[in-house]
Amino acid sequence: MSSTQSVHPDVPAETIAALRSAAEQGRERRLQDLAELVAIPSIAWDGLDPAHVEASADKVADLFREAGIDDVRKLSAVSEDGVQGRTAVVARRPAAPGKPTVLMYAHHDVQPVGDEDLWDTPPFVTTERDGRLYGRGVADDKAGIMIHVGALRAINDVAAAEGVGLTYFIEGEEEAGSPSFAAFLDEYKELLAADVIVVADSGNWKVGEPALTSSLRGMTAGVFEVSVLDHAVHSGMYGGPVLDAPTVAARLISTLHDDQGRVAVKGLQAHHRAEVDYPEADFRVDAGVLDGVRLAGEGSIADRLWHGPAISVIGLDVTSVALSSNTIAPVCRGKVSVRVAPGQDPADAARAMEEHFAAQDILGAKITYRTTETGPAFSADLDGTAAQTEMWALSEAWGTPAVYMGTGGSIPFVADLTAHFPEAQILITGVEDPDTRAHSANESLHLGDFDKAVLAEALLLTGIAAQA
Repeated sequence: MSSTQSVHPDVPAETIAALRSAAEQGRERRLQDLAELVAIPSIAWDGLDPAHVEASADKVADLFREAGIDDVRKLSAVSEDGVQGRTAVVARRPAAPGKPTVLMYAHHDVQPVGDEDLWDTPPFVTTERDGRLYGRGVADDKAGIMIHVGALRAINDVAAAEGVGLTYFIEGEEEAGSPSFAAFLDEYKELLAADVIVVADSGNWKVGEPALTSSLRGMTAGVFEVSVLDHAVHSGMYGGPVLDAPTVAARLISTLHDDQGRVAVKGLQAHHRAEVDYPEADFRVDAGVLDGVRLAGEGSIADRLWHGPAISVIGLDVTSVALSSNTIAPVCRGKVSVRVAPGQDPADAARAMEEHFAAQDILGAKITYRTTETGPAFSADLDGTAAQTEMWALSEAWGTPAVYMGTGGSIPFVADLTAHFPEAQILITGVEDPDTRAHSANESLHLGDFDKAVLAEALLLTGIAAQA
Protein backbone atom coordinates (compact mmCIF):
# COMPACT_ATOMS: atom_id res chain seq x y z
CA MET A 1 0.00 0.00 0.00
CA SER A 2 1.31 3.44 -0.81
CA SER A 3 -0.05 6.91 -1.33
CA THR A 4 0.85 9.12 -4.26
CA GLN A 5 0.56 12.67 -5.49
CA SER A 6 -2.71 13.06 -7.39
CA VAL A 7 -3.69 15.66 -9.94
CA HIS A 8 -6.16 18.33 -8.89
CA PRO A 9 -8.63 18.98 -11.71
CA ASP A 10 -9.99 22.46 -12.10
CA VAL A 11 -13.34 21.67 -10.49
CA PRO A 12 -14.90 24.67 -8.70
CA ALA A 13 -15.47 24.31 -4.98
CA GLU A 14 -19.14 25.08 -5.44
CA THR A 15 -19.46 22.17 -7.89
CA ILE A 16 -17.84 19.81 -5.41
CA ALA A 17 -20.21 21.03 -2.70
CA ALA A 18 -23.20 20.63 -4.99
CA LEU A 19 -22.22 17.06 -5.89
CA ARG A 20 -21.74 16.25 -2.22
CA SER A 21 -25.21 17.57 -1.44
CA ALA A 22 -26.79 15.71 -4.37
CA ALA A 23 -25.18 12.43 -3.31
CA GLU A 24 -26.38 12.89 0.26
CA GLN A 25 -29.93 13.72 -0.82
CA GLY A 26 -30.03 10.60 -3.01
CA ARG A 27 -29.09 8.25 -0.17
CA GLU A 28 -32.56 6.98 0.81
CA ARG A 29 -33.59 6.27 -2.77
CA ARG A 30 -30.23 4.59 -3.45
CA LEU A 31 -30.62 2.24 -0.50
CA GLN A 32 -34.16 1.34 -1.51
CA ASP A 33 -33.01 0.48 -5.02
CA LEU A 34 -30.15 -1.58 -3.60
CA ALA A 35 -32.60 -3.48 -1.38
CA GLU A 36 -34.77 -4.28 -4.42
CA LEU A 37 -31.73 -5.54 -6.33
CA VAL A 38 -30.58 -7.72 -3.43
CA ALA A 39 -34.06 -9.23 -3.16
CA ILE A 40 -33.55 -10.86 -6.57
CA PRO A 41 -31.52 -14.11 -6.16
CA SER A 42 -29.58 -13.61 -9.40
CA ILE A 43 -27.26 -16.62 -9.24
CA ALA A 44 -25.95 -17.39 -12.72
CA TRP A 45 -24.81 -20.96 -12.06
CA ASP A 46 -25.86 -23.82 -14.31
CA GLY A 47 -28.82 -25.75 -12.94
CA LEU A 48 -30.41 -22.76 -11.20
CA ASP A 49 -33.41 -20.83 -12.48
CA PRO A 50 -32.17 -18.32 -15.10
CA ALA A 51 -35.34 -16.27 -14.65
CA HIS A 52 -33.83 -14.62 -11.59
CA VAL A 53 -30.87 -13.34 -13.61
CA GLU A 54 -33.28 -12.02 -16.24
CA ALA A 55 -35.33 -10.27 -13.55
CA SER A 56 -32.16 -8.72 -12.19
CA ALA A 57 -31.17 -7.49 -15.66
CA ASP A 58 -34.64 -5.96 -16.08
CA LYS A 59 -34.27 -4.11 -12.79
CA VAL A 60 -30.83 -2.80 -13.75
CA ALA A 61 -32.10 -1.63 -17.13
CA ASP A 62 -34.97 0.20 -15.44
CA LEU A 63 -32.56 1.95 -13.06
CA PHE A 64 -30.53 3.42 -15.91
CA ARG A 65 -33.60 4.46 -17.86
CA GLU A 66 -34.96 6.20 -14.76
CA ALA A 67 -31.57 7.93 -14.40
CA GLY A 68 -31.98 9.52 -17.81
CA ILE A 69 -30.15 7.14 -20.16
CA ASP A 70 -32.15 6.67 -23.35
CA ASP A 71 -30.00 3.99 -24.99
CA VAL A 72 -30.37 0.97 -22.68
CA ARG A 73 -29.97 -2.55 -24.08
CA LYS A 74 -30.14 -6.08 -22.73
CA LEU A 75 -27.50 -8.11 -24.55
CA SER A 76 -25.77 -11.47 -24.47
CA ALA A 77 -23.23 -13.43 -26.47
CA VAL A 78 -22.41 -17.06 -27.20
CA SER A 79 -19.20 -18.32 -25.61
CA GLU A 80 -16.43 -20.02 -27.59
CA ASP A 81 -17.79 -23.43 -26.62
CA GLY A 82 -21.24 -22.54 -27.95
CA VAL A 83 -23.02 -21.78 -24.66
CA GLN A 84 -25.43 -18.86 -24.57
CA GLY A 85 -24.23 -16.31 -22.02
CA ARG A 86 -26.37 -14.67 -19.35
CA THR A 87 -27.91 -11.27 -19.95
CA ALA A 88 -25.86 -8.11 -19.50
CA VAL A 89 -27.11 -4.54 -19.56
CA VAL A 90 -25.39 -1.83 -21.62
CA ALA A 91 -26.53 1.77 -21.16
CA ARG A 92 -24.97 4.58 -23.19
CA ARG A 93 -24.88 8.36 -23.36
CA PRO A 94 -22.60 9.32 -26.28
CA ALA A 95 -19.77 11.79 -25.79
CA ALA A 96 -19.86 15.29 -27.21
CA PRO A 97 -17.32 15.95 -29.98
CA GLY A 98 -13.80 15.99 -28.59
CA LYS A 99 -14.84 14.64 -25.20
CA PRO A 100 -13.69 11.27 -23.74
CA THR A 101 -15.88 8.27 -22.99
CA VAL A 102 -15.83 6.43 -19.67
CA LEU A 103 -16.94 2.78 -19.50
CA MET A 104 -18.18 1.76 -16.06
CA TYR A 105 -18.43 -1.93 -15.17
CA ALA A 106 -20.20 -3.88 -12.44
CA HIS A 107 -22.04 -7.22 -12.33
CA HIS A 108 -25.58 -8.01 -11.24
CA ASP A 109 -25.17 -11.74 -10.60
CA VAL A 110 -24.22 -13.00 -7.13
CA GLN A 111 -22.68 -15.96 -5.36
CA PRO A 112 -24.87 -18.77 -4.01
CA VAL A 113 -25.95 -18.41 -0.39
CA GLY A 114 -24.32 -21.58 0.89
CA ASP A 115 -25.46 -22.86 4.28
CA GLU A 116 -28.29 -20.55 5.31
CA ASP A 117 -27.83 -21.59 8.94
CA LEU A 118 -24.59 -19.58 8.94
CA TRP A 119 -26.44 -16.37 8.09
CA ASP A 120 -27.57 -14.14 10.95
CA THR A 121 -30.16 -12.45 8.72
CA PRO A 122 -32.12 -13.52 5.62
CA PRO A 123 -29.61 -13.42 2.74
CA PHE A 124 -31.92 -11.81 0.20
CA VAL A 125 -33.38 -9.20 2.56
CA THR A 126 -31.15 -6.22 3.30
CA THR A 127 -30.74 -5.72 7.04
CA GLU A 128 -29.02 -2.71 8.59
CA ARG A 129 -27.01 -3.17 11.77
CA ASP A 130 -24.31 -1.00 13.34
CA GLY A 131 -23.70 1.05 10.23
CA ARG A 132 -23.49 -1.93 7.90
CA LEU A 133 -26.00 -3.41 5.48
CA TYR A 134 -26.20 -7.21 5.26
CA GLY A 135 -27.34 -9.44 2.39
CA ARG A 136 -26.07 -11.55 -0.49
CA GLY A 137 -24.66 -9.31 -3.21
CA VAL A 138 -25.10 -6.17 -1.13
CA ALA A 139 -21.39 -5.42 -1.68
CA ASP A 140 -20.35 -7.86 -4.41
CA ASP A 141 -21.45 -6.39 -6.66
CA LYS A 142 -24.85 -4.76 -6.50
CA ALA A 143 -23.30 -1.91 -4.55
CA GLY A 144 -21.12 -1.39 -7.61
CA ILE A 145 -24.22 -0.96 -9.75
CA MET A 146 -25.68 1.55 -7.33
CA ILE A 147 -22.42 3.50 -7.18
CA HIS A 148 -22.76 3.97 -10.94
CA VAL A 149 -26.46 4.84 -10.74
CA GLY A 150 -26.01 7.10 -7.72
CA ALA A 151 -23.12 9.01 -9.30
CA LEU A 152 -25.10 9.37 -12.53
CA ARG A 153 -28.05 10.84 -10.63
CA ALA A 154 -25.74 13.26 -8.80
CA ILE A 155 -24.07 14.61 -11.95
CA ASN A 156 -27.48 14.92 -13.60
CA ASP A 157 -28.80 16.95 -10.66
CA VAL A 158 -25.82 19.31 -10.77
CA ALA A 159 -25.31 19.32 -14.56
CA ALA A 160 -21.72 18.22 -13.96
CA ALA A 161 -19.42 16.17 -16.24
CA GLU A 162 -21.24 17.55 -19.25
CA GLY A 163 -20.10 16.19 -22.60
CA VAL A 164 -18.29 13.16 -21.21
CA GLY A 165 -19.50 9.93 -22.81
CA LEU A 166 -20.96 7.46 -20.32
CA THR A 167 -21.22 3.76 -21.03
CA TYR A 168 -22.40 1.34 -18.35
CA PHE A 169 -21.68 -2.37 -18.77
CA ILE A 170 -23.40 -4.49 -16.10
CA GLU A 171 -22.46 -8.13 -16.58
CA GLY A 172 -24.70 -11.05 -15.60
CA GLU A 173 -22.31 -13.99 -15.12
CA GLU A 174 -19.15 -12.77 -13.35
CA GLU A 175 -19.55 -15.08 -10.36
CA ALA A 176 -19.91 -18.00 -12.79
CA GLY A 177 -16.52 -17.19 -14.33
CA SER A 178 -17.62 -14.80 -17.11
CA PRO A 179 -17.68 -17.62 -19.70
CA SER A 180 -18.96 -15.43 -22.54
CA PHE A 181 -17.09 -12.24 -21.59
CA ALA A 182 -14.47 -12.34 -24.36
CA ALA A 183 -17.13 -13.19 -26.94
CA PHE A 184 -19.27 -10.32 -25.64
CA LEU A 185 -16.38 -7.88 -26.10
CA ASP A 186 -15.77 -9.24 -29.60
CA GLU A 187 -19.39 -8.76 -30.61
CA TYR A 188 -19.96 -5.38 -28.98
CA LYS A 189 -16.49 -3.87 -29.09
CA GLU A 190 -17.61 -0.72 -30.89
CA LEU A 191 -20.46 -0.23 -28.44
CA LEU A 192 -18.12 -0.51 -25.42
CA ALA A 193 -15.09 1.41 -26.70
CA ALA A 194 -13.84 3.94 -24.14
CA ASP A 195 -10.90 6.07 -23.08
CA VAL A 196 -11.22 5.19 -19.39
CA ILE A 197 -12.65 2.00 -17.87
CA VAL A 198 -13.85 1.92 -14.26
CA VAL A 199 -14.29 -1.56 -12.75
CA ALA A 200 -16.34 -1.26 -9.55
CA ASP A 201 -15.64 -4.72 -8.14
CA SER A 202 -12.80 -4.37 -5.65
CA GLY A 203 -12.29 -2.82 -2.23
CA ASN A 204 -10.60 -0.34 0.06
CA TRP A 205 -7.67 -0.64 2.43
CA LYS A 206 -9.99 -0.50 5.42
CA VAL A 207 -13.16 1.27 6.53
CA GLY A 208 -12.59 5.00 6.22
CA GLU A 209 -9.44 4.66 4.07
CA PRO A 210 -10.10 4.61 0.30
CA ALA A 211 -7.88 2.82 -2.18
CA LEU A 212 -7.35 2.38 -5.88
CA THR A 213 -6.29 -1.15 -6.81
CA SER A 214 -2.75 -1.01 -8.18
CA SER A 215 -2.26 -4.70 -8.99
CA LEU A 216 -4.01 -8.05 -9.14
CA ARG A 217 -2.41 -11.45 -9.01
CA GLY A 218 -2.86 -13.75 -11.97
CA MET A 219 -4.15 -17.26 -11.56
CA THR A 220 -4.07 -20.80 -12.79
CA ALA A 221 -5.92 -23.87 -11.62
CA GLY A 222 -5.77 -27.58 -12.22
CA VAL A 223 -7.17 -30.96 -11.30
CA PHE A 224 -4.99 -33.80 -10.04
CA GLU A 225 -5.82 -37.49 -9.75
CA VAL A 226 -4.12 -40.17 -7.66
CA SER A 227 -4.77 -43.87 -8.47
CA VAL A 228 -3.45 -46.87 -6.53
CA LEU A 229 -5.86 -49.73 -7.40
CA ASP A 230 -8.02 -50.69 -10.33
CA HIS A 231 -10.96 -51.24 -7.95
CA ALA A 232 -11.85 -50.75 -4.30
CA VAL A 233 -10.92 -53.52 -1.85
CA HIS A 234 -11.62 -54.42 1.80
CA SER A 235 -9.34 -52.43 4.11
CA GLY A 236 -9.05 -55.32 6.57
CA MET A 237 -8.10 -57.91 4.01
CA TYR A 238 -5.70 -55.77 1.94
CA GLY A 239 -4.72 -52.84 4.17
CA GLY A 240 -1.04 -52.49 5.04
CA PRO A 241 0.87 -53.27 1.84
CA VAL A 242 -1.06 -50.62 -0.14
CA LEU A 243 -1.96 -47.08 0.92
CA ASP A 244 -5.37 -45.72 0.03
CA ALA A 245 -5.52 -42.98 -2.60
CA PRO A 246 -6.54 -40.19 -0.16
CA THR A 247 -3.47 -40.89 1.99
CA VAL A 248 -1.22 -40.72 -1.07
CA ALA A 249 -3.03 -37.55 -2.15
CA ALA A 250 -2.31 -36.02 1.27
CA ARG A 251 1.39 -36.74 0.81
CA LEU A 252 1.20 -35.28 -2.70
CA ILE A 253 -0.49 -32.11 -1.47
CA SER A 254 2.19 -31.69 1.19
CA THR A 255 4.83 -31.28 -1.53
CA LEU A 256 3.31 -27.97 -2.59
CA HIS A 257 4.66 -26.17 0.50
CA ASP A 258 7.71 -26.52 2.74
CA ASP A 259 7.62 -26.81 6.53
CA GLN A 260 7.30 -23.03 6.91
CA GLY A 261 4.35 -22.91 4.54
CA ARG A 262 6.34 -21.34 1.71
CA VAL A 263 5.30 -22.36 -1.81
CA ALA A 264 7.68 -25.14 -2.86
CA VAL A 265 6.84 -25.33 -6.57
CA LYS A 266 9.92 -24.45 -8.61
CA GLY A 267 9.29 -21.71 -11.14
CA LEU A 268 6.58 -19.74 -9.31
CA GLN A 269 7.81 -16.19 -8.84
CA ALA A 270 7.62 -13.89 -5.83
CA HIS A 271 8.47 -10.21 -5.50
CA HIS A 272 9.11 -7.76 -2.67
CA ARG A 273 7.43 -4.49 -3.63
CA ALA A 274 5.11 -3.44 -0.81
CA GLU A 275 6.13 -0.13 0.69
CA VAL A 276 3.91 -0.44 3.75
CA ASP A 277 3.25 -3.71 5.56
CA TYR A 278 -0.08 -5.19 6.53
CA PRO A 279 0.25 -5.56 10.34
CA GLU A 280 -0.04 -9.18 11.41
CA ALA A 281 -2.55 -8.38 14.15
CA ASP A 282 -4.81 -6.65 11.62
CA PHE A 283 -4.48 -9.49 9.14
CA ARG A 284 -5.35 -12.10 11.75
CA VAL A 285 -8.51 -10.21 12.69
CA ASP A 286 -9.50 -9.46 9.07
CA ALA A 287 -8.98 -13.06 7.93
CA GLY A 288 -10.41 -14.67 11.09
CA VAL A 289 -7.23 -16.65 11.81
CA LEU A 290 -7.71 -18.86 14.86
CA ASP A 291 -5.57 -18.29 17.94
CA GLY A 292 -2.44 -20.39 17.80
CA VAL A 293 -2.44 -20.80 14.01
CA ARG A 294 0.91 -19.57 12.68
CA LEU A 295 1.02 -17.68 9.39
CA ALA A 296 2.65 -19.34 6.40
CA GLY A 297 5.56 -18.03 4.37
CA GLU A 298 8.05 -15.26 5.01
CA GLY A 299 8.52 -11.59 4.25
CA SER A 300 5.95 -8.83 4.62
CA ILE A 301 2.34 -9.93 4.75
CA ALA A 302 1.46 -7.41 2.04
CA ASP A 303 4.00 -8.98 -0.31
CA ARG A 304 2.76 -12.46 0.52
CA LEU A 305 -0.78 -11.33 -0.32
CA TRP A 306 -0.18 -9.14 -3.36
CA HIS A 307 3.18 -10.00 -4.93
CA GLY A 308 3.79 -13.69 -4.30
CA PRO A 309 2.23 -17.02 -5.27
CA ALA A 310 -0.38 -18.86 -3.24
CA ILE A 311 -1.62 -22.41 -3.68
CA SER A 312 -4.89 -23.62 -2.18
CA VAL A 313 -6.65 -26.97 -2.40
CA ILE A 314 -10.20 -25.89 -3.17
CA GLY A 315 -11.84 -29.27 -3.75
CA LEU A 316 -11.41 -32.98 -3.05
CA ASP A 317 -13.40 -35.93 -4.35
CA VAL A 318 -13.26 -38.48 -1.52
CA THR A 319 -15.83 -40.60 0.26
CA SER A 320 -17.77 -38.58 2.84
CA VAL A 321 -17.65 -39.57 6.50
CA ALA A 322 -21.37 -40.31 6.38
CA LEU A 323 -20.88 -42.83 3.54
CA SER A 324 -17.55 -44.27 4.68
CA SER A 325 -16.95 -48.01 4.92
CA ASN A 326 -13.99 -50.31 5.54
CA THR A 327 -12.74 -49.86 2.00
CA ILE A 328 -9.42 -48.83 0.52
CA ALA A 329 -10.29 -46.00 -1.87
CA PRO A 330 -8.62 -46.62 -5.25
CA VAL A 331 -8.81 -43.06 -6.59
CA CYS A 332 -8.74 -39.53 -5.18
CA ARG A 333 -9.16 -36.31 -7.16
CA GLY A 334 -8.57 -32.75 -6.16
CA LYS A 335 -8.49 -29.22 -7.53
CA VAL A 336 -5.87 -26.60 -6.74
CA SER A 337 -6.10 -22.86 -7.25
CA VAL A 338 -2.86 -20.95 -7.77
CA ARG A 339 -2.48 -17.18 -7.46
CA VAL A 340 0.38 -15.90 -9.59
CA ALA A 341 2.56 -12.87 -8.83
CA PRO A 342 2.08 -9.80 -11.05
CA GLY A 343 4.64 -9.93 -13.84
CA GLN A 344 4.63 -13.71 -14.27
CA ASP A 345 2.98 -15.24 -17.33
CA PRO A 346 0.22 -17.52 -16.00
CA ALA A 347 1.05 -20.04 -18.76
CA ASP A 348 4.55 -20.36 -17.25
CA ALA A 349 3.01 -20.83 -13.82
CA ALA A 350 0.70 -23.52 -15.19
CA ARG A 351 3.68 -25.34 -16.70
CA ALA A 352 5.51 -25.12 -13.37
CA MET A 353 2.56 -26.82 -11.67
CA GLU A 354 2.37 -29.50 -14.36
CA GLU A 355 6.08 -30.21 -14.05
CA HIS A 356 5.88 -30.34 -10.26
CA PHE A 357 3.15 -32.98 -10.26
CA ALA A 358 4.88 -34.96 -13.02
CA ALA A 359 8.06 -35.12 -10.94
CA GLN A 360 6.41 -36.63 -7.86
CA ASP A 361 6.88 -40.32 -7.07
CA ILE A 362 4.90 -41.47 -4.04
CA LEU A 363 5.24 -45.23 -3.78
CA GLY A 364 4.73 -45.43 -7.53
CA ALA A 365 1.12 -44.24 -7.43
CA LYS A 366 -0.27 -43.02 -10.73
CA ILE A 367 -0.44 -39.22 -10.55
CA THR A 368 -1.89 -36.95 -13.23
CA TYR A 369 -2.43 -33.20 -13.35
CA ARG A 370 -4.44 -31.21 -15.87
CA THR A 371 -4.52 -27.41 -16.11
CA THR A 372 -8.12 -26.20 -16.25
CA GLU A 373 -7.75 -22.43 -16.48
CA THR A 374 -5.34 -19.50 -16.47
CA GLY A 375 -5.75 -15.76 -16.06
CA PRO A 376 -3.16 -12.99 -16.26
CA ALA A 377 -2.24 -10.50 -13.57
CA PHE A 378 -2.87 -6.76 -13.76
CA SER A 379 -0.71 -3.74 -13.00
CA ALA A 380 -2.35 -0.32 -13.15
CA ASP A 381 -0.88 2.68 -14.94
CA LEU A 382 -0.35 4.70 -11.79
CA ASP A 383 1.11 7.65 -13.71
CA GLY A 384 -1.92 7.97 -15.98
CA THR A 385 -4.15 11.00 -15.73
CA ALA A 386 -7.21 8.87 -14.99
CA ALA A 387 -5.56 7.11 -12.04
CA GLN A 388 -4.36 10.35 -10.52
CA THR A 389 -7.76 11.99 -11.05
CA GLU A 390 -9.32 9.03 -9.27
CA MET A 391 -6.91 9.46 -6.37
CA TRP A 392 -8.02 13.09 -6.12
CA ALA A 393 -11.69 12.08 -6.24
CA LEU A 394 -11.27 9.39 -3.56
CA SER A 395 -9.34 11.71 -1.28
CA GLU A 396 -11.89 14.48 -1.71
CA ALA A 397 -14.85 12.18 -1.06
CA TRP A 398 -13.38 10.50 2.02
CA GLY A 399 -11.62 13.56 3.40
CA THR A 400 -8.41 11.56 3.84
CA PRO A 401 -5.55 10.70 1.45
CA ALA A 402 -6.31 7.75 -0.81
CA VAL A 403 -3.77 4.95 -1.22
CA TYR A 404 -2.73 2.49 -3.89
CA MET A 405 -3.38 -1.06 -2.75
CA GLY A 406 -2.43 -4.37 -4.31
CA THR A 407 -5.03 -7.12 -4.22
CA GLY A 408 -4.33 -10.79 -3.76
CA GLY A 409 -7.27 -11.93 -5.82
CA SER A 410 -7.66 -12.14 -9.57
CA ILE A 411 -10.19 -10.60 -11.95
CA PRO A 412 -9.49 -12.54 -15.15
CA PHE A 413 -11.81 -10.47 -17.33
CA VAL A 414 -9.61 -7.40 -16.76
CA ALA A 415 -7.13 -9.04 -19.14
CA ASP A 416 -9.89 -9.26 -21.76
CA LEU A 417 -10.61 -5.55 -21.30
CA THR A 418 -6.91 -4.76 -21.69
CA ALA A 419 -6.64 -6.87 -24.84
CA HIS A 420 -9.71 -5.35 -26.50
CA PHE A 421 -9.07 -1.76 -25.41
CA PRO A 422 -5.27 -1.46 -25.11
CA GLU A 423 -5.32 2.35 -25.15
CA ALA A 424 -7.86 2.69 -22.34
CA GLN A 425 -6.79 3.54 -18.81
CA ILE A 426 -8.28 0.95 -16.41
CA LEU A 427 -9.25 1.88 -12.85
CA ILE A 428 -10.28 -0.84 -10.38
CA THR A 429 -12.31 0.43 -7.45
CA GLY A 430 -15.02 -0.77 -5.09
CA VAL A 431 -16.53 -0.62 -1.63
CA GLU A 432 -15.52 -3.90 -0.05
CA ASP A 433 -13.47 -3.81 3.13
CA PRO A 434 -11.94 -6.46 5.42
CA ASP A 435 -15.31 -6.98 7.14
CA THR A 436 -17.35 -7.39 3.95
CA ARG A 437 -17.10 -11.21 3.74
CA ALA A 438 -17.88 -11.35 0.04
CA HIS A 439 -18.73 -14.92 -1.09
CA SER A 440 -19.28 -15.88 2.55
CA ALA A 441 -22.23 -15.88 4.91
CA ASN A 442 -23.20 -12.48 6.34
CA GLU A 443 -21.85 -10.46 3.42
CA SER A 444 -22.10 -6.78 4.28
CA LEU A 445 -21.52 -3.22 3.10
CA HIS A 446 -20.25 -0.28 5.16
CA LEU A 447 -22.87 2.38 4.53
CA GLY A 448 -20.60 5.35 5.16
CA ASP A 449 -18.05 4.15 2.62
CA PHE A 450 -20.83 3.36 0.16
CA ASP A 451 -22.01 6.98 0.29
CA LYS A 452 -18.46 8.24 -0.19
CA ALA A 453 -17.89 5.92 -3.17
CA VAL A 454 -20.91 7.42 -4.94
CA LEU A 455 -19.53 10.91 -4.43
CA ALA A 456 -16.05 9.80 -5.54
CA GLU A 457 -17.35 8.51 -8.88
CA ALA A 458 -19.32 11.69 -9.47
CA LEU A 459 -16.14 13.68 -8.76
CA LEU A 460 -14.09 11.43 -11.04
CA LEU A 461 -16.43 12.01 -13.98
CA THR A 462 -16.51 15.73 -13.27
CA GLY A 463 -12.71 15.80 -13.01
CA ILE A 464 -12.32 13.98 -16.33
CA ALA A 465 -14.67 16.49 -17.97
CA ALA A 466 -12.67 19.38 -16.55
CA GLN A 467 -9.47 18.07 -18.13
CA ALA A 468 -10.93 17.26 -21.55
